[in-house]
Amino acid sequence: MAKLAKLLPLVRGSGPEDRNQAKVLDAALLAFLDFGIKRTSMVEVARRGGLSLATLYRRFAGKNDLIQAVGLRQARQFIDDVDAAVQGPIEADASAEEQIVALFVAFTEGLRNNQLLDRLLETEPEIVLPYLTVRGAPVIELGRDYLAEFTARLQAEGKLPQYDPLPLAEMTARAALSLALTPQTVIPLGDPEALRKFAREHVIPGFRIL
Repeated sequence: MAKLAKLLPLVRGSGPEDRNQAKVLDAALLAFLDFGIKRTSMVEVARRGGLSLATLYRRFAGKNDLIQAVGLRQARQFIDDVDAAVQGPIEADASAEEQIVALFVAFTEGLRNNQLLDRLLETEPEIVLPYLTVRGAPVIELGRDYLAEFTARLQAEGKLPQYDPLPLAEMTARAALSLALTPQTVIPLGDPEALRKFAREHVIPGFRIL
């Protein structure tokens, strides 16, 4: 298996924040949801976070640093949620099929239900779209490496045959991102049980279950 990139460990190791830092990031996220990124000022974030503007600038050199911190936390929360969804089947020593279905549903619903992503795609696509398309390599990398790690674990447990997991992982990550960008689809995203059935019929075969 090819060496995993460093972005996934960076995201996993990015938190949790201390209470003061979390308060600022919560305030920034709420402001972004209310006003969008362009219209949110550092003054507004400081006001919502209950701290002075000078204190905010001591923690974040500028608005771009704050945006990056919010984005990093969003990525970590997404990974944590997917981990939690898969953790139950792992603890129950579930089959590869059950774990893949849980992973696919968590991945799909996590992207589909991300409020900030929905807000930016609707009102400020010029800001977010480059980072999900022509400059979207880090997003693809994060999803690919998470899925490759997941597949490698199942291989190590003897539940999947040995093969390079990266091509399948990248294809799956790209498909998931496409669903987030273009939610109009025949895939039953709004029906969890139908989505699980879809995963069993169309996703699982790609993993070459023994």
